Amino acid sequence: MCFHTGFSSINPLCYCKKKLLVFEAQSPHFSLLLQASNKKIKMSTSKKVLGLGNALTDIMTQLEDESILQNFGLPKGSMQLVDKTKSDLVIEGTKHLKTSQAAGGSAANTINGLAKLGAKCGFIGKIGRDSFGEFFSNDMITSGIQPLLIRSTTESGRAVALVSPDSERTFATYLGASIELSATDLQPDNFKGYDYLHIEGYLVQNHDLIEKALQLAKAEGLLVSLDLASYNIVEENLAFLQEMSKKYVDILFANEEEARAFTGEENPEKALNIMSDYVDIAIVKVGKNGSFIKKDGEKIKVGVIDVNSHDTTGAGDLYAGGFLFGLMSGLSLDKAGKIGAILSGNVIEVMGAKMDEKRWAKINQEVNKILV
Repeated sequence: MCFHTGFSSINPLCYCKKKLLVFEAQSPHFSLLLQASNKKIKMSTSKKVLGLGNALTDIMTQLEDESILQNFGLPKGSMQLVDKTKSDLVIEGTKHLKTSQAAGGSAANTINGLAKLGAKCGFIGKIGRDSFGEFFSNDMITSGIQPLLIRSTTESGRAVALVSPDSERTFATYLGASIELSATDLQPDNFKGYDYLHIEGYLVQNHDLIEKALQLAKAEGLLVSLDLASYNIVEENLAFLQEMSKKYVDILFANEEEARAFTGEENPEKALNIMSDYVDIAIVKVGKNGSFIKKDGEKIKVGVIDVNSHDTTGAGDLYAGGFLFGLMSGLSLDKAGKIGAILSGNVIEVMGAKMDEKRWAKINQEVNKILV
């Protein structure tokens, strides 16, 4: 993530019972679904990008009030890791409310955005043999993404996002099988045929997994993009992150808090300067104030588009997808940042990290104007 959709040169018939490793690309329906998806998109880049991340099904739940948060002991606005029992209780206790599901996780959101723009994409993650795992796999395929998913006997991960009336999100996340992705699951062939590898920072706590992924990617000549994803994970793994960034990472994404944790610098522009010493392209996202980008001593600022913010889920992930698409299309940093702003601005107008086809059609019209 030889296979005739043009995605890569990986053998789709790889199967290893000992490791419970099954590549979902074996699906006879994948090629047809991919062709149907890509017909909607103006193909603008021949580059291929592979995502590596937690395979989570996002369950977006609109709360009528905040009493449920108190009932389940979930502090408003927090991201709580929960066990399977509590996850099941939260799902059962909110089944009467309006909900929606989508294949999620930070890297998966980024890859989905890239696929919707017309990039050829694959995704490596780990799922269980259950309905959530099937949903995740099918959602990837429907979105035109080649899923290289490893099966586990553990149940699939899911993130229940409880959205308060004021749009504040509270997460009850059961990582399940997704957290079991390990260095031994990665094979050199996984990376063949790709040009970019995008990794989410939530995986960084597994040092062996990240280092092997980076080494295999570089052995195949891929450019590496890393989204720091969470300031507390950066703080807990700072020395490792700095070492890996210096050795292997080409593009580094961070928001203000993550940039501060990575550099120790409060000012986002000064943090950007320090980050640029580690990587070729450094990006610091500053919310409603846009983003700062630096490469080869050149620093630019990109603004935001005018939107009505409803839910910020996936904003940073979609920014990364838009920026990478611009970069893969040979655009300037300024134009790549503008595409990132278009995607992130649109996603905060909807519930969750997924947007419908009508909105994507509008986004693609705006992006195509930049590509001209």
